[in-house]
Amino acid sequence: MCGIVGYIGKQEAVPVLLDGLKRLEYRGYDSAGVTVFNQGKLSCSKTVGRLVKVEELLEKSPLPGTVGIGHTRWATHGRPSDRNAHPHFDCTQRISVVHNGIIENYIELKEWLQEKGHIFNSETDTEVLPHLIEEYYRGSLVEAVQDALKKVEGAFALVVICKDHPEHLVVARKASPLIIGLGKEENFIASDIPAVLPYTRDIFILDDGEMAVVEAAGVQVSDFDGKLLPKKPFHVEWDITAAEKGGYEDFMLKEIHEQPRAVRDTMAGKIDRGEMKVVLPEVKLSAAEINKLQKIHVVACGTASYAGQVGKFLIEKLARIPVEVDLASEFRYRDPIVGPNSLTIIISQSGETADTLAGLREAKALGSRVLAITNVVGSSVAREADDLILTLAGPEIAVASTKAYTTQLLSLYLLAIYLAQERGIISLNDRMGMLEAMMNLPTQIEKVLNTETKIKEFAGNFKDCEDIFFIGRGLDYAVSLEGALKLKEISYIHAEAYAAGELKHGTLALIVEGVPVFAVVTQPELYDKMISNIKEVKAREATVVALALAGDHDTEKSVDYVLHIPLTHTMLTPILSVVPLQLFAYYTAKAKGCDVDKPRNLAKSVTVE
Repeated sequence: MCGIVGYIGKQEAVPVLLDGLKRLEYRGYDSAGVTVFNQGKLSCSKTVGRLVKVEELLEKSPLPGTVGIGHTRWATHGRPSDRNAHPHFDCTQRISVVHNGIIENYIELKEWLQEKGHIFNSETDTEVLPHLIEEYYRGSLVEAVQDALKKVEGAFALVVICKDHPEHLVVARKASPLIIGLGKEENFIASDIPAVLPYTRDIFILDDGEMAVVEAAGVQVSDFDGKLLPKKPFHVEWDITAAEKGGYEDFMLKEIHEQPRAVRDTMAGKIDRGEMKVVLPEVKLSAAEINKLQKIHVVACGTASYAGQVGKFLIEKLARIPVEVDLASEFRYRDPIVGPNSLTIIISQSGETADTLAGLREAKALGSRVLAITNVVGSSVAREADDLILTLAGPEIAVASTKAYTTQLLSLYLLAIYLAQERGIISLNDRMGMLEAMMNLPTQIEKVLNTETKIKEFAGNFKDCEDIFFIGRGLDYAVSLEGALKLKEISYIHAEAYAAGELKHGTLALIVEGVPVFAVVTQPELYDKMISNIKEVKAREATVVALALAGDHDTEKSVDYVLHIPLTHTMLTPILSVVPLQLFAYYTAKAKGCDVDKPRNLAKSVTVE
């Protein structure tokens, strides 16, 4: 991850590559680089940091040539550094590759290639690709790529350049976006449409399982076995700003729709599908150390703290270890009882949240082991923690967190199962049931997103409300907290979440005719209690929106609006039920005319206390 560009034609490649990469900067990155076919060889310029540093290198040492590839990297395997920056090479410097996605079996492939004598220079999963292609190269770059892809498991969009074949670039895509811009005697490659719009508006959008041979004179699209496929160009009507958002009106909506991919990527490589167990490569806690844990502390802010509330339920339920959830801004100031037999879980999207980072340092100073859940591999939180679970949400542009939250939830599910698994207190059947259900989540999230039109239709009815209440029990209460936060931070409507059983202890006094109440009803063991709570607010003439499981038609009889999520494992519903709440907040805010990507007074990463 994160931005790919490629060019072949008559122009100098470097200016086109740099321009394309600049147009992809909105996606976020930590390093950048280009490879150009230059005087019979492949020449590369790459560095950690911003794109301007690559430009400075190229000013000092220009790379002439009309064929090249480029990349801006968002680190997933290996910290941001010069040697981990893309493009990557094979041993002979004959083949260079840029890649987005995750190679799930890269460790196995790397060990196999090293046994065959290949020398690796980086910590990335990507570097196995040029070496693998080198291993299969027998004079045809296309055939070598095809043979290499048969060995690769995971998600990828890749572009390959070879010094022996400067007449073409070879590209392939599986579960990671890649497009080809069609020019006159020149063609362009990119991971997203904005990179090519200054040059062409006619593009091929590659589908999963497709590859292409891209020459200046034309493009041949095929499947991975080489069978040619007919491809119809797509003409882009959007302006560049709209194109950055993938045709979506706002980054927030785009990121809501990216959640199936984000969940799939975060899960990749963390489930051993043969033994049906969780594998967390960067968590070094042994079974003996896990069994010594007396308490777990979750420290986070805002949305991440609500993910922590779900995590508390999961870890206590599955691993039977007591868990406390602390707001990071309060953690240090209550003289927490933390020590060597405790684990502190730090959750931060950016990995630079000031309060959360301070909580991490406090926990370590008190002797606690620290495990970080973060979206940025080279962040302060990632570097300073003892163990790491990386959420592979990709860059999140909108201030209101959506895909980062769902990947934090997924990471906590994986961790809870891992702890229970290492303690030997979860049965194989229970583990298999949860993991099989988890693997279905991306498809089920897509089904939830298909309810978007219905949510949009009724969300506008609430734009003039002064107050909206969210209620739920158990896991549904934790999800209600996040639903209320999303609504108030982007629509500026006062929203509060309550454990439904607490209504009668004071909050019911605020429920009068027409007051909206959003009820989350996805926990079967609490269903009857929730219906009673819904009837309590309906008796005060509240307007009730319910979020229920597919097939639950009884709830419809008690509410004004109902949304359904697909059936899944009871403990996994928070990952599905939060998506309609995100869409509800989004469309309510849009109906009010709010700037959903940049809500007032808020920043994406809070780096001051």
